[in-house]
Amino acid sequence: QVQLVESGGGLVQAGGSLRLSCAASGRIFNAMGWFRQAPGKEREFVAAINWSNGTGIYANSVKGRFTIARDNPRDTVYLQMNSLKPEDTAVYYCAASPQTALALLLRVQSVEYWGQGTQVTVSS
Repeated sequence: QVQLVESGGGLVQAGGSLRLSCAASGRIFNAMGWFRQAPGKEREFVAAINWSNGTGIYANSVKGRFTIARDNPRDTVYLQMNSLKPEDTAVYYCAASPQTALALLLRVQSVEYWGQGTQVTVSS
């Protein structure tokens, strides 16, 4: 049984930092990543990483502020979020795919499994 278990969300002031974690169990994926969904908006891509070589890809809105990384032995992917802005407020979802990180960027349908979501709130 595949599970993606997220942790690390919370409330932070603008300019602050948070780190999200997502632990995968039950299967190995080619790529994992993060999406987010704010109230009244569509779910959008944030970042993804290729499991084999650790290369990451980012949405323009978070480039230079967020960093995605993976821990192979623990089958865990992290999203370090720095210089947070109120517009980063959303529910963040971990995603896993048998395809590539680029596929996660291009097509949300490439996601095979979703985590349960973790709330990130950035106050101004």
